[in-house]
Amino acid sequence: MRKLIASIALGLAAFGLLGVSHAQDAAAPAPVAATATEAAAAPASAPEAAPLAAEAASAPAEAAAAAPVPNKGDVTWMMVSTLLVILMTVPGLALFYGGLVRSKNMLSVLMQVMVTFSMIVVLWFIYGYSLAFTEGNAFIGGLDRLMMKGVWDNAAGTFANAATFSKGVVIPEIVFAAFQATFAGITCCLIVGAFAERIKFSAVLLFMVLWFTFSYAPIAHMVWFWMGPDAYTSADVVEAMNGKAGLIWQHGALDFAGGTVVHINAAVAGLVGSYMVGKRIGYGKEAFTPHSLTLTMVGASLLWVGWFGFNAGSALEANGFAALAFINTFAATAAAVLAWCLGEGLLKGKASMLGAASGAVAGLVAITPAAGNVGIGGALIIGLLSGFVCLWGVSGLKKILGADDSLDVFGVHGVGGILGALLTGVFNSPNLGGPSVVSDWVTVSMVTGDAYSIASQVWIQLKGVLITIVWSGVVSLIAYKIVDVVIGLRVPEEEEREGLDITSHGETAYHK
Repeated sequence: MRKLIASIALGLAAFGLLGVSHAQDAAAPAPVAATATEAAAAPASAPEAAPLAAEAASAPAEAAAAAPVPNKGDVTWMMVSTLLVILMTVPGLALFYGGLVRSKNMLSVLMQVMVTFSMIVVLWFIYGYSLAFTEGNAFIGGLDRLMMKGVWDNAAGTFANAATFSKGVVIPEIVFAAFQATFAGITCCLIVGAFAERIKFSAVLLFMVLWFTFSYAPIAHMVWFWMGPDAYTSADVVEAMNGKAGLIWQHGALDFAGGTVVHINAAVAGLVGSYMVGKRIGYGKEAFTPHSLTLTMVGASLLWVGWFGFNAGSALEANGFAALAFINTFAATAAAVLAWCLGEGLLKGKASMLGAASGAVAGLVAITPAAGNVGIGGALIIGLLSGFVCLWGVSGLKKILGADDSLDVFGVHGVGGILGALLTGVFNSPNLGGPSVVSDWVTVSMVTGDAYSIASQVWIQLKGVLITIVWSGVVSLIAYKIVDVVIGLRVPEEEEREGLDITSHGETAYHK
């Protein structure tokens, strides 16, 4: 434990040096916190948050001049959405993963998910939110919200507000920060499934500190940070406002709720981890069957329910685009379940409960970047394709990669995230039923008809995917190596054979 504390201190010290460096380069904080989860396509020079634009266009011009007041309906919806994302993590993801491992490792997975989530939430409010959602440079924010300072506006005698995607519409910044904290937490927890059943508990925690600091926060900043719609007051300021946004936002990539930030980011970290930690003892020679598909089904169901907050909450308002994301999350997931079951039936002659649960998660993953960016028809196609493609990801691709990705993090979240990110560029087209993108945030005008280029947008989406893969891959490799040198990644062989529940936590999930 002393080594763990010292290692975490070392990681935080390294972060401190980075934070100071960026703080020196950063400009003043944005007048409102940057919006989050609807990255944009920019056919012109402005970054865009495609959904929400139509409603923003109807807002009266004078609303921007007056000090906006949060709407109680928006605030309520965002708080409910935050609770739903907590539900999908603890207990949802924990039970989904826990049921998939052997009974001797059940509690170890539950512990890794619950403690990782708790630790990341704490780090988020200490410095993570500031690094992700304050003004700095194209790659990372500054320290203007360190320890959440400034969220109470002393001069105004009220809480600071955060932008949404509509001009003149805001929510309390503390609500936005809490919602985003759940995203950071579940992203790190997703990685746990890749190296389950053989990693040290202390190694998990130290790796998460390093990866969260140097991969999650920068990618979140690059994809989701911008100055907010109210900052675009005239054509004269457009270039300056664009220059303050995150790198991938500047490119115009669409990511409604985290296809790059959450799923691809975590999946790459998990894949690297499965190589670095090594294969489980007996992998390829003995069966590693899930000990409780009942719990896995319960976990998958909770994930599906919670994901409505994850996706629809990313609209940041209780409006039509939240409803679009809601119904797309519903439709795509159902389609993916059917596709996976059909694929299993064709390949193996039988559809399995594990396959149905995996199909649900695959559909949820694939629709995440597209949720508020595509029409319902596009969502159904994305869901169907994700079921088939992710089935290949956990079977054919997994054999090609040769990694012991215990719970198929890359096969589902990586493959599904990439598929969803690319298809977002296709089905966002207004010619295919999508809502299109904003071409000019000053007037909040949309790209219409044939002016939307599918090829151009898919290329923009691909650039965002590639940046995320490379960034997460490099950070993960370095972080795992640091952890291995400092405290070691893997438990001893005898402890792995006995099971991590007893050897790491002194408990058992089930009494015989």
